[in-house]
Amino acid sequence: MKIGTFVIALLLSSTPLAAQAAAVDSAAAFAARQTAREVQGTARGEANHAGGEHEACGPHVPGDIITPHITDSRCIEYPKDGWRIWEPAEYVLPQWAPIHIGSFAIDISPTKHVVMLFLAALLVSVVLITAARAHVRHTHETGRPRGFAAGIEAMVLYVRQEVALPNLGHHGEKYAPFIMALFFFILFANLLGLIPYGSTATGNVSVTATLAIITFFVVEIAGIRAQGPGYLNTIFYWNKDLHPVIRVAMFIIMSPIEVVGKIAKPFALTVRLLANMTAGHIVVLALIGLIFTFKSYVIGIAPAAMAVAIMMLELFVAFLQAFIFSLLAAVFIGQIREAAH
Repeated sequence: MKIGTFVIALLLSSTPLAAQAAAVDSAAAFAARQTAREVQGTARGEANHAGGEHEACGPHVPGDIITPHITDSRCIEYPKDGWRIWEPAEYVLPQWAPIHIGSFAIDISPTKHVVMLFLAALLVSVVLITAARAHVRHTHETGRPRGFAAGIEAMVLYVRQEVALPNLGHHGEKYAPFIMALFFFILFANLLGLIPYGSTATGNVSVTATLAIITFFVVEIAGIRAQGPGYLNTIFYWNKDLHPVIRVAMFIIMSPIEVVGKIAKPFALTVRLLANMTAGHIVVLALIGLIFTFKSYVIGIAPAAMAVAIMMLELFVAFLQAFIFSLLAAVFIGQIREAAH
């Protein structure tokens, strides 16, 4: 499984889920609303939101610099005039007519988190491809990589040799690209939430759930390929070594538990990544809130210093959560594959 194929599938899967609400009106009503906006002169490009609000973006609080990093929106913030980072402006993302499937209407309009996912995929591709080309060039010239290429090579080798291969089981090399793609994609998505005007897409339950569901299908497909018909034993508990009566009783008791265990794995992956990437920002928001609550330079020194410390910890957490998600995915794949041996 190639990294590019995985990233494309990931983005296509997460785009509908990242939309914050399904449209419930008809296409005609949507077109009428869009026409009304044009007639009323609603801004489509940027909207200066210094203390104001935009219809598509919702209310904006000038002193809130944390919440936009973890919440999704129809708008993207950027520095006004391209360089005035202390004065943000908003770009309203395009809104498309919903897709109707039977009685359901699905809104696939891009949101801020969807944009961040595409940006993370683009950065992963650029960084890894650039490093790979530099690696080949340096190896040809001096016999070894150096600089940026050497650093990326160290990360790739660590994830492959220490995280993927030891846990994927016998002949699990073919799943190593999937594990490395997970690691780098989640890492870049996490880091984008720590930069000014960025947003933590992995703090959105739709994104983490999509990553977990993709991992779930990879795990189950790996089990089917490794075990063949024996894969059913991972769902229906049937121990041939037990007495027939006990065997039937254990089948009735254990089979639902096996199914719950399969569901619990993607649920755990979803909640773990979501909670850890959101918690740090909430703590920083609470600490900064203390500064505005007490309105004192003396009292504000301690919360400000603690907020800086938490942000440094968040940088470590961004790497740690990418590592843990990839490690657990490799462990789950290895467990279901080794059941065949």
